[in-house]
Formats: sequence, C-alpha cells, structure tokens
Amino acid sequence: MIGIERAWRETKGDGVLVAVLDSGVDPGHRDLAGSVRVGRDFTKGANPSGVRPQRLHGTYMASLIAGHGHGPGGRDGVVGVAPEAGILSVRVILEDDEPGFKTFNMDERYEGVMAKGIRYAVEEGADVINLSIAKGAATEDDRAAVAYAISNNVVLVAAAGNDGAEDTGGHYSYPASLPGVISVAAVTGTMQRAFFSTRNASVMLAAPGVDILGAGPGDEYWVGRGTSQATALVSGVAALIKAKYPKMSPALVAQALAGSAVAPKGAGYNTGTGFGVVNAGRALAAAARLAGHRPTASGKEAHDPDRPFSTASPEPIAMVQRDRRMITLYGAAGAAGLIGAGGSVAVIVVCARRARRREASPEIAT
Repeated sequence: MIGIERAWRETKGDGVLVAVLDSGVDPGHRDLAGSVRVGRDFTKGANPSGVRPQRLHGTYMASLIAGHGHGPGGRDGVVGVAPEAGILSVRVILEDDEPGFKTFNMDERYEGVMAKGIRYAVEEGADVINLSIAKGAATEDDRAAVAYAISNNVVLVAAAGNDGAEDTGGHYSYPASLPGVISVAAVTGTMQRAFFSTRNASVMLAAPGVDILGAGPGDEYWVGRGTSQATALVSGVAALIKAKYPKMSPALVAQALAGSAVAPKGAGYNTGTGFGVVNAGRALAAAARLAGHRPTASGKEAHDPDRPFSTASPEPIAMVQRDRRMITLYGAAGAAGLIGAGGSVAVIVVCARRARRREASPEIAT
C-alpha cells in the first residue's frame, strides 16, 4: 500500500535518529536490540518508588518506525518502515494503568513535559520526532518548543487524534494542530478514513491505523488501532527522506509527503485524510525533485529551501478549552483481522512467522 519496497531500494534509514516521545521504549526487545538509546524520563516521581515503567505504547510505536526483526536474515518479528534508523526513547507519558497515571495528569509539575521532551530530543540530535500523543490545548512553551525544533531542521510528526467517532470535524489536538507539525490521520486497509480518526483542517495526510501489529515490552507482540500507529508509520517515511536528504528542511519533507500521498482520482484535500495516504516510494521521489530545486528569487526576498523559516513562536491558537491531560492515542484492538503467518500489515511491517502475538485492548485515556 505505501511503496515501502520501492523506497528501500534507496535507503532504509541508516544514520537517522528518530526520537519517540512516549511512554518509553524497551531497548531489549529482540526486534529493536541495538537500535535504541534510552534518553530522559520526564515523568519521574509520578509512579511510586520501585515501579517499573511498562513501556508498551512507546515500544509499539518504535517498532513500527525502526523495528529490524530478528532471527536469520531478520525474517521474523516486526520490520518497521526505517529498519536501519536509530531510536531515542524519551518518556513523557504514562500508560493509563500505571499507578502514577492520575498524579501525572493532575500535578502541575508535569504540565510542561512535552515541550521539555521536544527540546531535549533536538539537543540530543534527533532528525525526526514522533509524537503519538496529544492534549486538548497548546501552551506557549509547546509552541516555542515546536518552533525551536523546526528552526533546527527537525521534522515533527504527530497524531491527529482518535475523536472521530464523537465529533463532526471541529476537535483539534496538540501538538498535531500547531504550525509546522505534520498531522496524521488513520485509514483502514481499504484506504478509507478509520471511524475513530479525528477530522479537522490540520490533518495533512493519513496512514494505515487499523489492525496494526507491533512489538511490545518483553518480546511480546500486540495488535491495535489508532492514529498513534499511523503517525509512527509516517515518521518512518520521514526518516527515510532525512536519511537520503539530511539537510532537507521540515517544510520540504512535509511537502514531499503531502504532495506524493495517494488519493482517489480527482479527489482533493479533505479533513478526514488530508492529501491522501502516505506512499514511501513516491515520497522519496518527490523529495528528490525538491532537493534539486533552487530558489529563482535573489536578494533578501529569496529563501533557500534547505533552510528553515523564522524561529519566531507562532501566534496563540485557542480552538479548544485548556486541558492538561496528555493521552496516548491508542484505540482498542479488534479481535478480528490478526495477520497470519508470513503475512504483512498494510505492506509496511513484516509480521512474525513464529512470534507470540497478544491482542491489545487498552482504553483511550481520559
């Protein structure tokens, strides 16, 4: 569905670092072994002393981005979109059943963790930041952190949200709705908007987000649905682009992704799936064309396409009421649709032929 084999003829993401701002990534999972650098935990103190983080959601997302499989030739397990990329794990959320979840969501000490995590990821050399997380409003610190990342040539990819079944298109989630962030919706295997995927004018493109197999902590495997999963897949494609064109600006990476997305013939932009469904092969081809472009203007009015725009913080956005609670955009897994032996999930990740699978069924945190 997304042209991954075509893209892999060009690159598999070697040399790129993707920061996963999430619940933490298990560096010992066999499909991620050797690829994960464990960074800061901005949730420290929320859980009681001695409680070990579950790291389910974060491990799941990381495997979709950069899983490399295991066994002879890496033929078993999960192979992500950019299997040669590195992962920087930055813990900025708790799983909803961790004992400190309520403390984390109510204590003002943790209000700025997302902004801190973004800045930290930039300082640690991330090329792409995956944000399969959301909250109801953005703070000035959030906006400034996003602007800081973009000014440092870092691509930010975030989940549009899982409120599509409850609203008619007016709900906005952050950081996905901030200027400069690539907002990702979810589609089914037939390339239709998933019923849960949020619709709004910030959505740039979509990716598969239903019945997606991924790795979990302790060498487990999970199947789930959500815009989280779709976001991770787009982050993987962004990593491929940055591997091939490391100096390409976030704006041009976004242009390559959106301009190459696959949509029904004659269809234009819509708030459900944006410009269409991501296609890795087409995105790399579009990036190649953009990389060869140079500005025709001269003097002060010219802008080099490889150089970011202004570092100034964007104007405030006040579309929803303030909500401190950060949530994992992680829908309940369907009991049907499990991928069989030797199969694949939306032609993006290679499923385990001998792997033990487990169905995930967490609720969206509220």
